[in-house]
Amino acid sequence: MAKYRITLNMEYCRSADKSFSDGVEIASKLGYKWIEPMVHTGWGLLSEVNYFHSFSMEEDPLLMKEICSRNGVRVSSLSSHSPLMKPEAAVARLTRACVLASMVGCDFLNSDEMVKPDWMSDEEAHAAMHYTLKKVSMVAARHRKYLCIEPHGIYTKTSDGLLKIVRLVDSPWIQVNWDTGNSYLAGIEDPYDALTNVRDHVYHVHAKDISFEHAQREKGKVTGTPVGCACGEGEVDWDRVLSILDPLDREIFLSVECGTIDEAERSLAFLRKAIGSRLLE
Repeated sequence: MAKYRITLNMEYCRSADKSFSDGVEIASKLGYKWIEPMVHTGWGLLSEVNYFHSFSMEEDPLLMKEICSRNGVRVSSLSSHSPLMKPEAAVARLTRACVLASMVGCDFLNSDEMVKPDWMSDEEAHAAMHYTLKKVSMVAARHRKYLCIEPHGIYTKTSDGLLKIVRLVDSPWIQVNWDTGNSYLAGIEDPYDALTNVRDHVYHVHAKDISFEHAQREKGKVTGTPVGCACGEGEVDWDRVLSILDPLDREIFLSVECGTIDEAERSLAFLRKAIGSRLLE
């Protein structure tokens, strides 16, 4: 039987123009014990002036741990989205993310295939992703970190397309981060059937709900969205999601992906109630 932990993707404070440090402090005050930071390479202008929450992997990794410890929270996973079809960028970025994960004590890196260049054929795209995942899988194995691919793009918008990427390389360290909102918005297959299809590979979940208005506007027209509404206030059937995941014999992080601080607070209250005795703090 699965057990669950609730974590907060730091996108929740993007609309509030908060820094990483401020975002961690607010998450702690809301009652979160875990967070999922976004990480990047280089020096992002908005992050450097404390208007954006992403953490630069040029910084000392222990700085992230220090900020989290000061606020009584831990790192559950890293939002380390990298263009799998662009190995020259993705291999270096995901390698750095594995090292950072080891330093801060988390086991999961989340990504998707991102954008396919217009000049690249489907065959070339999968060959490029195979190279990226092969290289990264060796790093992930050394560090014992799971690279979890989520439904978000042109290939992962279906469960079979997602599994095809996960299986490009025979590695136990490449698994699935199921995004409840992206799979719903794609509108190609029933999202609960799709989750059932990939369930054995699910090691992490982006808990993203989709409002009725959002669904009316974009369902079937997009393959994903950055954030959703508060969990429990949209179209996702959370009892059904949990019932599909329940047979898994492992701990699973549900990482709230919402757009505002208020939504993060309401999501935590809802998920605690929905999970009940299956919740681990």
